[in-house]
Amino acid sequence: MTPQAQFFVTAPVAAGREGELRRLLDGMNAAPGHARTDNPLVPFFAFDTIHFARFVIVDDQTLDDTTAYGGPRVSHPPALAFAGEVDGDLDTFFAQAAAHAAPGLRALFGCCQDGPGGGDLAAWLRAHHVPAAASYVNWVGRTVRRVREDAALFEAVQGHLARDRASFEGQPAPAVHLRLRQRVWEDVAAGRLVLTPDAPTPLDWRLRRLAHAVGVPLLLLLASPLLLPLAVAGALQLRRAEQTDPEICPRTPPEHVARLAAVEDFDVTNSFTAMGSLKPGLTRRWATVALLGAIDFAARHVFTTGRLARVRSIHFARWVFLDDRTRVIFLSNYDGSLESYMDDFINKVGFGLNLSFCHGIGYPRTTWLIGGGSSDERKFKEYLRRHQIPTQVWYRAYPGLTAVDLERHARVRRGLEAAQLGGDEARAWVELL
Repeated sequence: MTPQAQFFVTAPVAAGREGELRRLLDGMNAAPGHARTDNPLVPFFAFDTIHFARFVIVDDQTLDDTTAYGGPRVSHPPALAFAGEVDGDLDTFFAQAAAHAAPGLRALFGCCQDGPGGGDLAAWLRAHHVPAAASYVNWVGRTVRRVREDAALFEAVQGHLARDRASFEGQPAPAVHLRLRQRVWEDVAAGRLVLTPDAPTPLDWRLRRLAHAVGVPLLLLLASPLLLPLAVAGALQLRRAEQTDPEICPRTPPEHVARLAAVEDFDVTNSFTAMGSLKPGLTRRWATVALLGAIDFAARHVFTTGRLARVRSIHFARWVFLDDRTRVIFLSNYDGSLESYMDDFINKVGFGLNLSFCHGIGYPRTTWLIGGGSSDERKFKEYLRRHQIPTQVWYRAYPGLTAVDLERHARVRRGLEAAQLGGDEARAWVELL
């Protein structure tokens, strides 16, 4: 199994260069916000390990909200972020990026302060990478190659059924499975299909994963005599604060909605980027660190095969701290419209939305961090839309395929790799077709 990694490379845009940068980014697109795979700056077709990637100008339009607690307005210059999800480790990817897209990446980040210049580009990318505070992978170990092979296999099976449907009708499910399996392996033998075995799981990744799964709970247990009183005191302090926290959920300006809508719904999958400032105070900051740490632990060790709690529409997601943990940016790749995406979470895991975002300035008031908040649907949706920022360039390796499609295709392949299936198992497999 080849595990996935996520990268987030960022640098502040140099004064006076933002217009040039936006023109460069626009030139990478086939449609607003959607990359040409053969664009001259970062030719995504040359990479066979990138699931999703994006370039986004991180320009927070809600910085005025930082005055809500009586302090001065906090200012941050716009920054360019290059983010994505890849198979394998980041060092390998950064080396590939330097090999396949050096001129383009130098041109783009050349519009930033402290750009890479003519130096070691892979080293510069590593130095400007910001790790996620929490991240989610829909199906750990499912590579771009596997997704594409599974999709081609599913299409081949559908083709066999369509061409000879009459002979399959009325046949028991185990017989249908065996006949289709025989035809698929004939396709493989003839070179019409390629089914590559999974690579061995890297030992160091297994060891790190095991150490994290065991070490984090053990450390929390050992530190519990100190952490429990602090947690109780912090919870009481947060409860007092959340009763009077200002809510900033006005109607989203139509022009902002129009900018966002211009890059959405070109395909069954969309990108989402949102950011905001954290409420002031160390208690808020460390509560956010702890809550995102808990989300990250669950995503690493519990929700690893197709579902984040009861939500199946997310391919990848991550939260990244910026500016000494005073701001957070959230990025995801999800299926369906934004409205259905928000409704899915509100209806299924509203408490999770509250835990994830309640420490952002202006978030709808919560009760003990779990209740309230997103349950006020109008306020929550306005808050989220207002904090969303447009993604200038977005690439996906398998357009037209939802996360549910990927799971379905993988189940079909697993069934065909089995020498035979029993009655109930075979019937469930045939129903996938």
